[in-house]
Amino acid sequence: MKTVLFDLDGTILPIDQEEFIQKYFQKITSRIAKEKQMDPEHLTKVIWSGTKGMVKNDGTKMNRDCFYEIFEELTGEKTEDFEPAFDDFYEREFDELKEIMKESYNSKKMIARLKEKGHKIILATAPVFPRVAVNTRLSWVGLSVNDFDYVTSYENSSYCKPSKKYYQEILERNHAEVEDCVMIGNNVREDMVAKELGMEVFLLTDFLENPEDQDISQYRNGNAEDLLAFVESL
Repeated sequence: MKTVLFDLDGTILPIDQEEFIQKYFQKITSRIAKEKQMDPEHLTKVIWSGTKGMVKNDGTKMNRDCFYEIFEELTGEKTEDFEPAFDDFYEREFDELKEIMKESYNSKKMIARLKEKGHKIILATAPVFPRVAVNTRLSWVGLSVNDFDYVTSYENSSYCKPSKKYYQEILERNHAEVEDCVMIGNNVREDMVAKELGMEVFLLTDFLENPEDQDISQYRNGNAEDLLAFVESL
């Protein structure tokens, strides 16, 4: 049995990351700033600061706690006064972002096929969103968090990509051996770092993110059709 780890944005979800981030910030700052009577520009900076804080998290706390500590420090507001508004946004307005999705290569069928073959499936998405936000995005391709054996989110993770400790935490939580794992993603820096731990990897090139312009020939790679063939071979 293999443990197959999937990235979300640009892998399970056929979306362009830059377009997603731009429209995400437009929507969340518009909703939260209006409701809480905050300056939208300041709120954007606060959310970015909180996100960067989670990416740098050293494992001493959960990413959620890291985010809200920074949020409270920069706004002077209490977590309990804002978290319900954020969660409500992720459950409602966040769904409107599905309009940016490109043509799907039927990732739902791919996940179902892996489960038929008896593999353990993990959604190894950047844990900077709450579980409810991850579930909303999965619904865009007919999936939910319940289709995975484990899903990373800011509630259950204390590291972020591209830290190798993010992947080690997943392995420990799932009692998985690195040599039995496969990481599938579209970001060279964030996803392919799993290879340094000894994981088999597959780089999806349809929505390739390669910020450091690395030579991708060192990784098994290909488009959606190649990925489906690779999954069938597992």
